[in-house]
Amino acid sequence: MSLVDPPDPEQGTGPTARRMILGTQLRRFRESAGISRAQAAWEIRASESKISRMELGRVGCKERDVVDLLTMYGVHEQSIRDWAVDMVKMANQAGWWRSFNDSLPSWFDNYIGLEEAATRIRTYELMFVPGLLQTESYARAVTSHGDPDSDDPKVQNRVEIRMRRQKLLVGPRPPRLWAVLDEAVLHRPVGSFAVLKEQIEHLLEAIKLPNISLQIVPFENSGYAAESAFSLLQFAEPELPNIAYLEHLNGASYLEKPDELELYGRAFDRLTVDAETPDRSRQKLIKRLAEI
Repeated sequence: MSLVDPPDPEQGTGPTARRMILGTQLRRFRESAGISRAQAAWEIRASESKISRMELGRVGCKERDVVDLLTMYGVHEQSIRDWAVDMVKMANQAGWWRSFNDSLPSWFDNYIGLEEAATRIRTYELMFVPGLLQTESYARAVTSHGDPDSDDPKVQNRVEIRMRRQKLLVGPRPPRLWAVLDEAVLHRPVGSFAVLKEQIEHLLEAIKLPNISLQIVPFENSGYAAESAFSLLQFAEPELPNIAYLEHLNGASYLEKPDELELYGRAFDRLTVDAETPDRSRQKLIKRLAEI
C-alpha cells in the first residue's frame, strides 16, 4: 500500500486495531515529510512521547490533532484526510470489554482488542489451559485462585470476559488458534478434579474445530524450549505488526521488534517439535480423562 492510498476503513475488527493502523499511517506520512517527532509534537502542543504513543496505537487521537498533523505533513488529498477522520472516530469507540474496566488489569485492555483482530494466534502455556479454551468452571477457579464456587463480582466479571472472548473462535472469520500445553497442565487439578475432567472433555470437543490445533509437550521434553508462557499474534492487515505478548505479575509486554519476534517464533517452533503431534496429543487427552 502506498502512502497516498488510504486503507479500507473497515480493516481490523475493533478500536485497538484501528488505532494501530491510523498510527502507522501517521508515522509513514511524518517520515516521508522528513519531520521529527519533536517537531510534530510542537505542532499539536504535545510531548514527543505522545506522538510516539499515537504512532504505536497506544492512545486514542483527537480529530483536530490528526488534521493538523496531516496538514503539517503535506497530506492535502481529501480522500486521505476523510479516511483519517473516519478512523479517529472508529478508533475512539469503546470496545465491548470497556464496560468491565473495573475488573480488568489496565495492561490487558489492548490485548483483547488485538486478539479480536488477529488472524493467527499461537500460544504456549505451562500452568493453565489458555483462556480461549477454558470452561466457565475452570476459568472461575483460575481467576479466584482455586475456588470454582466463588461469587465475588470481580471474579464473575473476569469469567464473563473470558467466555465472551471465546466467541471469536466460532465467529464468521475465526482466527487460527494453535495452542501448545505443557503436560503438567493436564495434571494440575485447578478447582477440583471434577473441574479438570470437564476441562479436558472441553478440549477434546474444541480440537474438532478446523481452526484449532492443540499439542502437548510431554514431561520428558518440558522446560527446554521456553521457561514461561507467551502468545504470538499475527494479522492480515499489513499496517499491523506481529506481536509477542508476555504477562508478568504486575503487567505485560508487547514485543514488536523483528529480533524479539524471531526469538519467540523459534521458541514456538521448537515447542511444536518437542510436543506430541496433534493426533498423539488427542490420545494423551483421552488417556488422562480415563485416569481422572
